[in-house]
Amino acid sequence: MTTVGVLRETAGRERRVALPPDGAERLRKQDVEVLVETGAGHRAWFEDVSYTGAGCAVGSRRQVYAESDIVLCLHPPEDAGDCRPGQVLIGLLGVLHDPGLAQRLAATGVTAISLDLLPRTLSRAQAMDALTSQANVAGYKAALLAAEAYPGFFPMLMTAAGTTRPAQVLVLGAGVAGLQAIATARRLGALVTGYDVREAARADLASTGAAVLDLGTPSADAEGGYARELTGDEAQAQLRGLARAVPRFDVVITTAQVPGGSPPLLVAADALAAMRPGSVVIDLASTAAGGNVEGSVPDTRTVTDGGVTVIGAANLAATVPSAASTAYGRNLLALIAALMPGGEVVLDLDDEIQQAVIVTHGGHVVHPRVKALFEREIRS
Repeated sequence: MTTVGVLRETAGRERRVALPPDGAERLRKQDVEVLVETGAGHRAWFEDVSYTGAGCAVGSRRQVYAESDIVLCLHPPEDAGDCRPGQVLIGLLGVLHDPGLAQRLAATGVTAISLDLLPRTLSRAQAMDALTSQANVAGYKAALLAAEAYPGFFPMLMTAAGTTRPAQVLVLGAGVAGLQAIATARRLGALVTGYDVREAARADLASTGAAVLDLGTPSADAEGGYARELTGDEAQAQLRGLARAVPRFDVVITTAQVPGGSPPLLVAADALAAMRPGSVVIDLASTAAGGNVEGSVPDTRTVTDGGVTVIGAANLAATVPSAASTAYGRNLLALIAALMPGGEVVLDLDDEIQQAVIVTHGGHVVHPRVKALFEREIRS
């Protein structure tokens, strides 16, 4: 009988768990054993007793590694070296940003599966799309975080003392997170404008009821629904256009990310300096190496000399841990069902989904894109 293990996340600000009790219960009904690390769900408000009530065993981290055939996580565990040869490790491993991790995982003999490599264009894969499920949560929370930080009201309020105008909100990027941020800000009563470099995304923006910001720059559509990298001249033209537009808004939410690359700079220091005191900027792409907003710092709220609050919020889904964990768990269940059609793990590198997400197998890095990135790092 196959055993699925669930690790406790060790990152300091991470509150999610890979599989909540209701997902574990569904596996148990399929005659799959589930072993959960003690306290794995505690920060998402899923206590150990909920797992035991769902028919799971609860044990130490060492037990999870030693006794599980499949190990589930969100982020790559720091102690992934404890994996056994032949074991399957599934998570959002981020190997495009750290190809060296793939080599380290290959050395353990583990079959590493990274859900962030899943092509969104595969209809079979939609139920497994963890990036989409977590981006939905992040976009929702970004609008709430902006409303909390903004010193005014989001909706128009009419009182005996007069009328307060609604907040003007600009959302940069019309991916899943951006569209959810737009929808949530509109539900809160703000006047919302959206922007994206892709022509196809502009139609998505218009469909939400938001206004569409047009900078007059060329469309940057690419295959798979993603945006191509802008040329140097195009990027500068975009920055100049946004520098003129951004100061008109009370709140700006940025969501633009590049799979395997650095996020594009969208709001430069001159745009921040021109915003009104009390304005709020939320950067969902904030990283230690930079984000969409110049000077944003991950997990940090700063205030510029001009009184603009800038919040680096790259891991917002973790701040809605119960809902985000439930969504992520459903993604994992869909993938596990595809891996175990007859109750046992069947690896097939010719299958289009497995081919897209399996990073290491049999002691080797087998994902072509990750392998190419690692070889490029060695040459440089």
